[in-house]
Amino acid sequence: MNASSYRKRPAHWPPDPNHPSPLIFITCCTKDRRRRLHRDAVHDALCKAWQTADTWLVGRYMVMPDHIHLFCAPNVGDISLGKWMAFWRSMTTRSLGEISGELWQREYWDRQLRREDSYADKWEYVRNNPVRAGLVATSDDWLFQGELNRLEWIGDS
Repeated sequence: MNASSYRKRPAHWPPDPNHPSPLIFITCCTKDRRRRLHRDAVHDALCKAWQTADTWLVGRYMVMPDHIHLFCAPNVGDISLGKWMAFWRSMTTRSLGEISGELWQREYWDRQLRREDSYADKWEYVRNNPVRAGLVATSDDWLFQGELNRLEWIGDS
């Protein structure tokens, strides 16, 4: 397979409507992977934007210097994941006084979780990102993380 046949952008599949627990794992990066997110003002702006953009609920999240990991699930209405992402990223950009298009990469990575174990396993991996990056000694020392809503797994065990 040559390099030109690889996907250049991530595919964004809608959540499986037949699955009783559509938990989505998202990774969203800053433009050019610039280290701009590990500040109290950014953390506060993100939490406010996620609480305002409540058509999707944010569960656990980790804000790293140049990217964010978060788990989310649809809440109310019929807003696509892409529109929701665009809304909260725009709201965060404006609240921080940033220039539109200069804070976030255009694309993001999303994956619907399929098993209860994958939520716990993925969170454990994400939770240790600041330690692996040498930013803190223990994951509990990293200030830019939390859980806004308790997202429950429903489905086959």
